[in-house]
Amino acid sequence: MTGTSPLPRQLTVAALVAALGLGCSSESASVPPELDPAAAPPPLEAADGWWREVTFYEIFVRSFADASDGPLADDGIGDLTGLIERLDYLNDGDPDTRDDLGIGAIWLMPVAESPSYHGYDVVDFYRIERDYGTNEEFRRLVGAAHRRGIRVVVDLVLNHTSSRHLWFREAREPDAPRRDWYIWSYERLGYVGPWGQPVWHQLPWWQRGWRHLNYHAYYGIFWSGMPDLNYRNPDVTAAMHEMARFWLQDMGVDGFRLDAVRHLIEDGRVQAGTPETHAWLREFLDFCKQTKPGSLLIGEVWDNTEAVAAYGPDELDLAFQFELAEAMVRATRDADRARLDEVYEKIRRLQPDRDLATFLTNHDQPRVLSQLYDDLGGARAAAGLLLTGPGTPFVYYGEELGMSGNKPDPQIRRPMQWSDARYAGFSTHRPWQQLDPGFERTHVAGQTADAASLLSLYRRLIRLRSARPALRSGAAEPVAATDPRVWALERRRGPERLLTIVNLGEEPVAGYGLEAPGGAWTVPPGARELLHGVELDPPNGALWTPLDTLEPRATYVIELSAPAAP
Repeated sequence: MTGTSPLPRQLTVAALVAALGLGCSSESASVPPELDPAAAPPPLEAADGWWREVTFYEIFVRSFADASDGPLADDGIGDLTGLIERLDYLNDGDPDTRDDLGIGAIWLMPVAESPSYHGYDVVDFYRIERDYGTNEEFRRLVGAAHRRGIRVVVDLVLNHTSSRHLWFREAREPDAPRRDWYIWSYERLGYVGPWGQPVWHQLPWWQRGWRHLNYHAYYGIFWSGMPDLNYRNPDVTAAMHEMARFWLQDMGVDGFRLDAVRHLIEDGRVQAGTPETHAWLREFLDFCKQTKPGSLLIGEVWDNTEAVAAYGPDELDLAFQFELAEAMVRATRDADRARLDEVYEKIRRLQPDRDLATFLTNHDQPRVLSQLYDDLGGARAAAGLLLTGPGTPFVYYGEELGMSGNKPDPQIRRPMQWSDARYAGFSTHRPWQQLDPGFERTHVAGQTADAASLLSLYRRLIRLRSARPALRSGAAEPVAATDPRVWALERRRGPERLLTIVNLGEEPVAGYGLEAPGGAWTVPPGARELLHGVELDPPNGALWTPLDTLEPRATYVIELSAPAAP
């Protein structure tokens, strides 16, 4: 889903001219700047499926860190240099340290040139947003990330451009060469979009041309500032293939998060998931794999599991599991695993062999803590569900601190909270967006020093996940518990077997039992709990109570058999 409420920069005369479409300067032309391909960032090893072994971190560059040095320093806007300065927080490249998150890949929300704060209405696919830096600084970021073992994935906005993009400004003329790059109508078609929104937008009268003064409209599923591209035109596909090649090869990225992919090609009133969209994605995946072996395509298919399952592995490597995200947060909020049971069963039935992209919330949704009514214990349980469950987990920046935020969207995308300094250590200048009112109590510096903090829990969970193959990419079989507040999974990969348990409730749980998946528990002597080091009770028949008491909102990982020696 795209950010649809634009907060443009200060309105200058030049910006007004562009907004009204009265100029056609070459400034916005999508022409790749001169870059030396030999200077592209050194890639990490091209290994297909690398995403199964890492934890991702989603970053909104504007809100992550303002640079302390350079031309963009201390202007209240996050930038690429600020992100480079904070990479060690994510992963310092040293497996022996314990004060980084252990992140193996980052997903950057849009970084291409855009007139809006969120970046989802692109005006130049080949240039870095000027608030963030330059193309060279982006390649420096990729190199710095790769040296730490962090892969870089960027948001790719395929469905539409900005209405200020040169392509669209040219296409407004009925006889323009790029006219068919967008979708036009001279008659009122009378239908709306999938969530009741207007999708046909009239050009202002001064842009319609003398032949079409009565009605001259273009299609844009999200809003008038984002006209949809016409992928029935092979020239559009060729242009986007070249743009993808540029980011994969010249800029060095490791893949793309594809925004709004189910809306790429419409068929009249059918505006999502058309056969043409699926066919286009298959071709695009093939192109990206040939262009850069091991590159990743993650799709935003904001829909139920039935719809997500329709996008096969020949179209997307990963698709976000929105139903599972909702179920994990709900299970924590309600202290009941019923919805989680239901969604896991659906996934096992519809996507038994598919890689999953899992998450709790993202940049379009209220943050976890806000959905849980500021229940920090609930945020701890939700972290346990995400990071001990199957799939490739994505952590939205600040979620590991318990940052809050509710609609409208800018409040979900507030600046990262690094310290209790005046501007939360994000900048020495007033930030572009108001800080979370509680930042003085919730920040990296304070939680780093607290072994019981949410940040410390995230660090332990991600580190344990990285160390254990069964947690990273093992099979996951739900284990029935006699208490509805208890969620358990058996994770298996090769000879390694782990049992994960999360107490979803606000109170300690005792007197529960776990039903053996195979009819009887076989637990080797010396089996141990890996997160807390607590002692286990031996199995008691078909039901097992491995710990007398499960602490409120706590996560446990029990080693049932050790991993094979390397």
